Amino acid sequence: MGIAWRLDRLRWVPSDVLGDVVVARGACMEVYEAGDALEWTGLAQTDRALAARLCAGCPVVDECLELELRTAGESTVGVWGALGEDERRELYPHWLRRGERVERGEHA
Repeated sequence: MGIAWRLDRLRWVPSDVLGDVVVARGACMEVYEAGDALEWTGLAQTDRALAARLCAGCPVVDECLELELRTAGESTVGVWGALGEDERRELYPHWLRRGERVERGEHA
């Protein structure tokens, strides 16, 4: 999976740093700061389409996805890193096989 390879560059970045980057630079955070909260429909396809448009120009989409895979794993819900939950659940085992991450205590 090409996405899992792309995330390798973030494997040693601590989760708290990723969280700070996503909050500071995430396109979705800009929407909330402007007071223009998205109106989610509760319908998976429609909400996925709304999130895809928002995430399309996000400068930290990889950081967002890496953070969600670390923190939620297979229990992921919603849209994170421009991927819906089914896509992330499919990606998760490939991501795990890509190797150790800083939070697992495997960083020298």
